[in-house]
Amino acid sequence: MKAGFFVAGTDTGVGKTFVATALLRRFGALGLRAAGMKPIAAGCEHGRNDDVEALLAAGIGGLDRRLVCPFLFEPPVAPHIAAREAGIRIDLAVIEAAFKQLRSQADVVVVEGVGGFRVPLDERTDAGAIPKRLGLPVILVVGLRLGCLNHALLTREAIEADGLELAAWVANRIDPAMARAEENIEALRRRLRAPLIAEVPFGAPSDFPIALEPLWPGRGSP
Repeated sequence: MKAGFFVAGTDTGVGKTFVATALLRRFGALGLRAAGMKPIAAGCEHGRNDDVEALLAAGIGGLDRRLVCPFLFEPPVAPHIAAREAGIRIDLAVIEAAFKQLRSQADVVVVEGVGGFRVPLDERTDAGAIPKRLGLPVILVVGLRLGCLNHALLTREAIEADGLELAAWVANRIDPAMARAEENIEALRRRLRAPLIAEVPFGAPSDFPIALEPLWPGRGSP
């Protein structure tokens, strides 16, 4: 069985890479060949991006970096700005071709988004076009901080407006001082209409467990 998931975030810096790598390790623990992909990354030194390197380390070995990240930009800016400054266009066909090659080598591909779900890729396209092009269900990472309810619900609306499935969501405590965090999680439980597969504490280790049963029924435990 070939499968894939798209990890989206309510914003940048909410823990998409943490969740994507945790998923890769969990799938690997089930004996599955899991490959990570970050189609677009901005911010690198000497041709290396930390998020891309983390995905490479967490999944199966021997993957071509150019497939894992077809569009890598040096400045840490919005992708449409980085692409314009580099004089190139972010081509969804290139991303799809790379994804298909990774999928041929793996049982499951975890694709990490760039920034938030609606971050622009060019004048007409945003990041939500990637899971739509690849036909992937979405796992939403909610960064728990003041304002997260609005961000999470608007992102869910955007996912549904694109005709995509919100397969699950993760509550990531990125602000240890956030007041009423549990009440916020409960409000999202009632409104997101998707399973909560992890409540990640602040400073959680990289091997923090994520529940796979809602994503992979019958094979949720190693």
